[in-house]
Amino acid sequence: MTNSMLWRRLFLAAACVFAANLASAQEPPKDGASVEKTVRLTIDYGDGVKKEFTAIPWKEKLTVFDALQAAAKHPRGVQFKHRGKDATVLVTAIDDLTNQSGGKNWLYEVNGTLGDRSCAVFEVQPGDTLLWKFANNR
Repeated sequence: MTNSMLWRRLFLAAACVFAANLASAQEPPKDGASVEKTVRLTIDYGDGVKKEFTAIPWKEKLTVFDALQAAAKHPRGVQFKHRGKDATVLVTAIDDLTNQSGGKNWLYEVNGTLGDRSCAVFEVQPGDTLLWKFANNR
C-alpha cells in the first residue's frame, strides 16, 4: 500500500468519525431519555446585589418555597426565615434582610408575574424563572 492510499484511507476514516459525532450531537433526546429539568432562582437584595441559582432541580409539585429551600441547601446558599405553614407560609427574612412594617418586604415573582398566593402552594414548572426581591409592594 502506498503512502497516498494510506493517507486517503486515514482521511476518510477521520471524516466518517467526525460526521457520526456531528450527527449524534444534533439528535434530540429519544423517548425515555432523561433530560434534567430545572428552574432558575434569583435573590434580589434591592441594593444592586443579586444571587443566582441557575439550575435548581425541578420535580413534580415543586413550589416557590421548595425552590428557596433548595437554594438554602446549596454550599453558597441563602438563609431565610418564615412563619406559617402550607397556604399560610410567609417569608420574613432572607439572609440579613428582614421584612419592614410598612416598607420593603420579600416578594416573589414567577416568570415576571407577582405571586398571588403563598409561596408554599404556588407550583412551578420546568424552565420557570423565580425571583425573590426585597422591595415595596407595587
